[in-house]
Amino acid sequence: MCGIVGYIGQKDTQEVLIEGLKKLEYRGYDSAGIAVFTNQGLQISKAKGRIANLESKLEETPLVGSAGIGHTRWATHGKPSDVNSHPHTDNSHKFSVVHNGIVENYLELKDELIAEGRHFVSETDTEVISHLVAREYQGDIVKAVQKAISHMRGAFALGVLTEYEPEKLVAVRQASPLIIGIGEGENFIGSDIPAILQYTRNVYILNDGEMAVLTKDSVELMTIEGNFISREMIHVDWDAVTAEKGGFEHFMLKEIHEQPKAYRDTMRGRIDESGKKVVLPELKLTKEQIKGISKIQIIACGTAYHAGLVGRQAIESLVRIPVETDVASEYRYRSPIVTPDTLVIVVSQSGETADTLAALREAQSHGAHVLAITNVVGSSIARDADDVIATLAGPEIAVASTKAYTSQLIAFYLLSLYLAEVRGTQTQDEVARIIAAMQALPEQLENMLAKPDAIKAYAEQISKHEHLFFIGRGLDYAVVQEGSLKLKEISYIHSEAYAAGELKHGTLALIEEGIPVIALATQDAVLEKTVSNIKEVSARGADIMAITHEEHVVSLLKSVNQAFAIPKTLPLLTPALSVVPLQLLSYYASLARGNDVDKPRNLAKSVTVE
Repeated sequence: MCGIVGYIGQKDTQEVLIEGLKKLEYRGYDSAGIAVFTNQGLQISKAKGRIANLESKLEETPLVGSAGIGHTRWATHGKPSDVNSHPHTDNSHKFSVVHNGIVENYLELKDELIAEGRHFVSETDTEVISHLVAREYQGDIVKAVQKAISHMRGAFALGVLTEYEPEKLVAVRQASPLIIGIGEGENFIGSDIPAILQYTRNVYILNDGEMAVLTKDSVELMTIEGNFISREMIHVDWDAVTAEKGGFEHFMLKEIHEQPKAYRDTMRGRIDESGKKVVLPELKLTKEQIKGISKIQIIACGTAYHAGLVGRQAIESLVRIPVETDVASEYRYRSPIVTPDTLVIVVSQSGETADTLAALREAQSHGAHVLAITNVVGSSIARDADDVIATLAGPEIAVASTKAYTSQLIAFYLLSLYLAEVRGTQTQDEVARIIAAMQALPEQLENMLAKPDAIKAYAEQISKHEHLFFIGRGLDYAVVQEGSLKLKEISYIHSEAYAAGELKHGTLALIEEGIPVIALATQDAVLEKTVSNIKEVSARGADIMAITHEEHVVSLLKSVNQAFAIPKTLPLLTPALSVVPLQLLSYYASLARGNDVDKPRNLAKSVTVE
């Protein structure tokens, strides 16, 4: 993944593609490239790093033609490099492909294609597609693409060109966004509207399982089975900045709403076809090593540390291995006890967090196997770790992390289930039950995100306060720590998160008439205890908002001022849902206070100093 643009028409194709890619820079990327039909045939230019690097190459060797495809890549398979950059081609260099998404079965397809004598030059899953299309081509590029994708599993948005039919550009969408732009004597494809907005405001939105065949004068829409379809054209009246944000007011809100997709992407390819078993083919950690683990340490900073708190409980609950969690900046200075049978898990959104990187190296110096959970494949932490689980949340622009955090939770759940399977600590039926509940999370979250009004109203209410408290027990306590941090980060309201049972050991002295208290009450095993703690703060005049399951709303309203219901799932998985109202609460409180939501004061997205 990350950004796709394509053009067919009479303009300078190179210029259209480069300008389109620049409009997608906000999505984040590590390399860029274009393919253009020229008088010398299909030619490709690509470069690691910023688009400026690609432009420098093109100044020396411009690509002049009337059709082409371009891509900004955000690494998922293979480190950032010129070779791994898109577009990719086959051995004949007659076919070229750009791709967003993941081909789940690319390894088996690659082995099959290698056995047929095809040669691969990159580490990517995308190169498989170009070889598949070339293999299936028998004079009709549309049928070749349809046959190729019939062999593929996963998520993909594709732009495909062949030198044999330079008058056509083929686009495909399967679980990864793609739009078609309609012009006069020219047509466009893009992974997002900003890529084409300066050239046209008339677009078709492809749905999953659909494709388009573009010439300079026409666009045909069809299913991937070849059945033609009609679609109402949409006229876009957004400005360019709004378009980058997908119509949302801020990147943070957009990224909150992208979490259902991030959940699906992080699970995709890591659950077998039966839906009853986790597979992590990227792990080098052997089953013998897993069985020999005596202790696990989770090391991270900030939001990633809070994900680790949930991860600790998931691993201990499912795998029955003792787990420690450490703030990375403290880890090296406490003389941690690390042995070769210790598994160390480091968590970082950017993969460049200096404290976490230092802790990683400290753990390795003691012989530990280090597994990284990160959102950036080519990052320093990903390169230095012994193993990597990429969260695949996609680029996150807002400083306050949302979808990166929740994707880390999904990664921890997957890892916990995998370890449990290997060590035999859970039955296959129990693993299948948890997987089924995980697969339901995206739709449950979509339903919850469709009804933000109650959270928005309460956020506007608390925005008038300078202090508030979050309370919870068990996993709820882990989640309210993240909720409190999010509120502080972007609203600048002072907040504290407490284990609800600790209130009576001092904190009740701070509870006074009207002070807001947000209580998470989603864990049935400790619900009665949590209600008792809620009553403690209620008796002292606190204004209480409870977040709980629908079945508990009526009873809790006897003790709280307001209640917000989240969908029911397994207690272990509840953090993946319960944190989202807290993200929205922070967002709307910050908005009500007139703050810069995406760029809070004094903070940076990636902390590269200790």
